[in-house]
Amino acid sequence: MMEQKDFEIFVLQTRLKLLRSAEILLKDADDAEDAVQDTVFKLWAMRNRLDEYRSVEALSMVVLRRICLNRLRRANFDLPPTVPDTEPSAEQRLIGREETERVEKLIALLPDKQQTVLRMKHADGLETATIAQLTGISEEAVRQNLSRARRRILKYFE
Repeated sequence: MMEQKDFEIFVLQTRLKLLRSAEILLKDADDAEDAVQDTVFKLWAMRNRLDEYRSVEALSMVVLRRICLNRLRRANFDLPPTVPDTEPSAEQRLIGREETERVEKLIALLPDKQQTVLRMKHADGLETATIAQLTGISEEAVRQNLSRARRRILKYFE
């Protein structure tokens, strides 16, 4: 079980990294701050189980990413249905949605390590060195996992 003092130190050490990632995903400083705060609350609620995880920092990034994605989904549902003239046609949107769903399904079929590395790189915008540190694998292994994941996904589109 992580003690309160240890948790406070962890939050101080990782808060800026979490905030940067949230700002990349949400593109709004206030929303990013709220997402980081929600992440800290979620981790605090999990404090009795944090010792079970190899990297609490990696866990915090996953929790943050899920919170941000949920916020983005909710925001999309709250938008009024406005359609500017430059927006793609219904057919183009459908094709885009189908391709996105197809890629998501393909990513879900990848081995866990490849999924994690691919999402951290592309969804979270993290550098290879940071991914290596968070996942506990070497930078070379990160690059290999990224390469293999990309090849598998591209193979399905050929």
